Amino acid sequence: MFRLTRDAIDYHALTESARAPHCGAVVLFLGTVRDLTGEHVTAFLEYEAYAPMAEKKLAEIEAEARRRWPVGEIAIVHRLGRLEVGEVSVAVAVSCPHRAAAFDACRYVIDTLKELVPIWKKENAPDGTGEWVHQSAKPGAP
Repeated sequence: MFRLTRDAIDYHALTESARAPHCGAVVLFLGTVRDLTGEHVTAFLEYEAYAPMAEKKLAEIEAEARRRWPVGEIAIVHRLGRLEVGEVSVAVAVSCPHRAAAFDACRYVIDTLKELVPIWKKENAPDGTGEWVHQSAKPGAP
């Protein structure tokens, strides 16, 4: 299960959706909006995505995780729009029969999502200025 949403992520429900009777481990990763990146203060973040491609890439990531590990269930949700400090921007829950595989699969999913999925983040400062974190990945950039 994977989806993009503009709503708050219910990570309790997400974790429950990843549980499976034959799995003894569920690993949950939450990415949250922090107020400081290096020495730069962040007031809020904005996320944008190219949804059709993002959903395709998320499906590929899920399939690859299932190929590599004995995954019971995977649940991935990423927020879009404006997020305030402390809000959950992304959640990944993975179940496997044993914890080592669940941790490895969860790390693979979040790391690969960050690398491949076309979701862009703009950091907005208290003074009203904003900057795309990875300029080359900015929507509309060459």
